[in-house]
Order: sequence, then structure tokens, then C-alpha cells
Amino acid sequence: MSQRKSSKRPPVRKAQSRIIFVIGGASSGKSETALQLAGSRGPRAFVATGQGLDDEMAARIARHQATRSANWKTVEEPLEVEAWLAKQGPRYRTILFDCVTLWLSNLVGTGLKESVVLARVEMLLQMMRIAAARVVIVSNELGFGLVPTEPTARAFRDLAGRVNQQIAAGADEVHLVVTGISLRLK
Repeated sequence: MSQRKSSKRPPVRKAQSRIIFVIGGASSGKSETALQLAGSRGPRAFVATGQGLDDEMAARIARHQATRSANWKTVEEPLEVEAWLAKQGPRYRTILFDCVTLWLSNLVGTGLKESVVLARVEMLLQMMRIAAARVVIVSNELGFGLVPTEPTARAFRDLAGRVNQQIAAGADEVHLVVTGISLRLK
């Protein structure tokens, strides 16, 4: 009796995304921590939301670019991060999104209402899952500082807090960075 080999192949396992959220104060070391957490799996994309609208910001962007190796593809996307993720995200194994706070500032600057911004954050998380990559997200923790005196600044701080909570809830890992030291919260 001859035995036939089964023609069935084992199921192909689809790559899964991993969302890692890095949060901290200004100049706390979040970007450096995010680069370490991103690892070296390629191809890699760095999604930058900052815009060099003045000399100081342009110099800050240049300093950040100098910290990354040449094997990162830099994508400057100040507004349509979710659309970029939907179209281009699946091409990459690693995506670093720096930073949510500037993206949020850009969105608010266009006049979007809070409900629209929060819906876009939900879409952002969905597109990160669809990308099936390691996605590292950087954001500022604005709630550790003084209460702003201007109502618009308070409203922005509060919205940023809600956005950060929404992202943290959808992330697989959350890291808080203080003085260059990372503490894993989730």
C-alpha cells in the first residue's frame, strides 16, 4: 500500500501589527527610546509630522534626522497620516510615527472639531493594525506641566490628554520616558 503525501500546506500565518506607544515630556528622550524600540527590521519608515516653519523648528528637525540611520525612509506627513498608513503602511515592517502632538496641533490648526479629531485617531489606530508592522508612536505628555492661562491652550492640553488615552488604550505596549529613562506601563 503506497502512502500519498498530503497536498495540504500548513496555513500561512499573516503578519500581525504591534503598536508601541512612547510618551513623555519635552526633551525627555522619547524619540531616542522610540528608535530603540523600533528595532532594525526593514524596510522601515519614519513618519514625521513636524514642519520647519521657523529657523528653530527647522534646526530641531535636522537634529532629529541626524539621529536616524540612512536605512529609514523619511515621510513628511503633517496631516494625512491615516491615509498614508492605508496606502503605504503595508510596505513596511517597521513604522515610527513622531509625533502625535505635532500632528494634533496641525489638525487643530485646520479648524477640525474635537469629535472629528478623535474619530481620526480611531482611524489611525485601525490603519496601524492593517499595516501589520511594528508601529512605534511618539507623543508628548502635556498634563505634567502647569495649567495654561489661555483657554485655547487649556483646550489643546485637554484634547491631547484624551488623544493620548485613546492611543494608549489601543496600544500593545506603553512606555513613559522621563530624563532619558523608559518605564514600561503596559
